[in-house]
Amino acid sequence: MKLTRVGRSTAAMASAAALCATMGFASTAAMVAMPVPQAYADTYSDLLDAQARQQSSAAREQELRDKLAGVSADLADKIVELDTLTNTTIPAAQKAVTSANDAAAQAQDEADALAARLAAAQKDKETLEAEIKKTGKDYDDAHAAVAQMARDSMHGSNASDVMSVVTGSTSTKQFVNSMQTRDALSRTESNAASDAAVSLNTSMNRGERLAAIEEQITQLKAKADDALAAAQDAAADAKAKRDSLESLRKEGESKRAELESAQSQLKSDAAKQAAQTVLIASEVDSLNSQYAAEQAAAAQKPTVGPQGTTDSGSTGGNTGGSTNNNAANTTPTTPSTPSTNTGGSTNGGSASNSGNSGSSSSSSSSSGQGTSNGDSGNAYAGGQCTWWAYNRRKQMGIGTPSFLGNGGQWYQTAPSYGLRVDHNPQVGAALSFYPGQDGADGTYGHVAVVEAVYSDGTFQISEMNVQGLYVVSYRTLTNLGQYWFVH
Repeated sequence: MKLTRVGRSTAAMASAAALCATMGFASTAAMVAMPVPQAYADTYSDLLDAQARQQSSAAREQELRDKLAGVSADLADKIVELDTLTNTTIPAAQKAVTSANDAAAQAQDEADALAARLAAAQKDKETLEAEIKKTGKDYDDAHAAVAQMARDSMHGSNASDVMSVVTGSTSTKQFVNSMQTRDALSRTESNAASDAAVSLNTSMNRGERLAAIEEQITQLKAKADDALAAAQDAAADAKAKRDSLESLRKEGESKRAELESAQSQLKSDAAKQAAQTVLIASEVDSLNSQYAAEQAAAAQKPTVGPQGTTDSGSTGGNTGGSTNNNAANTTPTTPSTPSTNTGGSTNGGSASNSGNSGSSSSSSSSSGQGTSNGDSGNAYAGGQCTWWAYNRRKQMGIGTPSFLGNGGQWYQTAPSYGLRVDHNPQVGAALSFYPGQDGADGTYGHVAVVEAVYSDGTFQISEMNVQGLYVVSYRTLTNLGQYWFVH
């Protein structure tokens, strides 16, 4: 059926009114949709993980005790206790800390979001109260919008009738009733009015909207208070777990010092190697904790200038961590024999190792190990393998040039600084992996530090950035003459 001019105008008014009502309703619905704080509990998978750790710990203990056969029960118990603490108890505590920190952060985010929504609702209330002071509580925005539409678009005698209805009504209800009962309007216009009535009945005057906002504020306030309490509880739980982890690490340091002083009681090579492995694992955990704390503290400080990142094994020209990974810093994929060896004899013996009690051979000279030549401080990129190798050797009392290049270049550039380079592992020596060797980066290579050398041809290394920046890890390798050691 074709609409008359008045019919089209009435339909437009109804659409405008429906739009006003819909917008008002959507705003209210948005305030109602509040997130519910989540509860945190151990899951079945957590229980399975705990069970797996327990079984792994039992198997690990048995293997360790087999290697400690013949060792006094008291000393063997101390070694096992430190191993369990380092490899089972502390990792489980660290996992709990990570989970608690995440839960605390999420709870705080939820509390902050609810606080922001509460503040927004309170601001809406203030704005609406200011409008009510000007217009009164009965002012109806939907009715006002329809009336303005009528004033702007209606002309002619038939329109005047509708105009009278619109502008003469004092409320939405009166307007709808008038639109439905006037005999002067056609059936099409009456149908349009009925549609408008459905929509307009969902609208509110300002007084009603103020009451709705106040109700939402009450609900939001209760939820915000609950979320804040939950965030505070989660933060307290995270702190308790962090304190517990710190206490475990201090216990580990105490046990490690006690065990180091008792190593002379170990007679067999198997027992010495087992104890040394336990000691290194404990020390690595302590160093990882130390570096994590340093990085957390550094993250709180503003940085000056760009901070570059690089792949494992790359080096930087400053201590800020920026690097220059251009073509000139790459190494060939096939190792070459160093052109010079001015460091002295190439023996496989062990130098004295300040701060390290590894069970390594002491029958040989340390000639050619370390140099002050070219050592102007750690110029390698922070958190990289090269940065760690320089620092670790310094801890051992061994000097290292500041610009040996990427990890895979050390064995090539070291001789020019007077360092001995050969295929024989020695405590404190830097193991320079050429690109791709044993998982080293395919472009930059890798470098590690020898922590202990054993009589069966194996040796222990510590290394950084295999598992992430500033993360120290260790592994045992077998020497078949395939590695280059920088002494």
